[in-house]
Amino acid sequence: MRFMFIVKATPDSEAGRFPEDSEKVFQAMASYHEELARAGALLDASGLQPTAKGWRVQYDGGRRSIVDGPFAETKELIAGYTLVQTRTRDEAIEWSRRFPNPVGEGIPCHIEVRQLYELADFEGLVEEKTTARFRDIGMR
Repeated sequence: MRFMFIVKATPDSEAGRFPEDSEKVFQAMASYHEELARAGALLDASGLQPTAKGWRVQYDGGRRSIVDGPFAETKELIAGYTLVQTRTRDEAIEWSRRFPNPVGEGIPCHIEVRQLYELADFEGLVEEKTTARFRDIGMR
């Protein structure tokens, strides 16, 4: 089972500002991710640059357009993520409880956790040859 721990953006992260106690926060994050790696649960992790450096692809009918950032609603934005693989949902919950506060201890923040779909979840919905195409390129 794969889960993504989603770090929600804040006005500071969107402005490219790091926490006041950045060294402490980065040390805690490094220790946490080292522990995940030792347990064989870490798949990937990274912080994301502010949306001012990004864009969105908008679909309207058959047309696609590019909309440059920044994007206004920080509560809907992502500042970073950690991708883990665990044997059970309970194991993922336990790892998420230990996630260091990415904006600094004592500062309100939340991490959203979402389970990823596996190709097996689509069995019976699409033809096997379709899911095989994804497997052939290394997707699960």
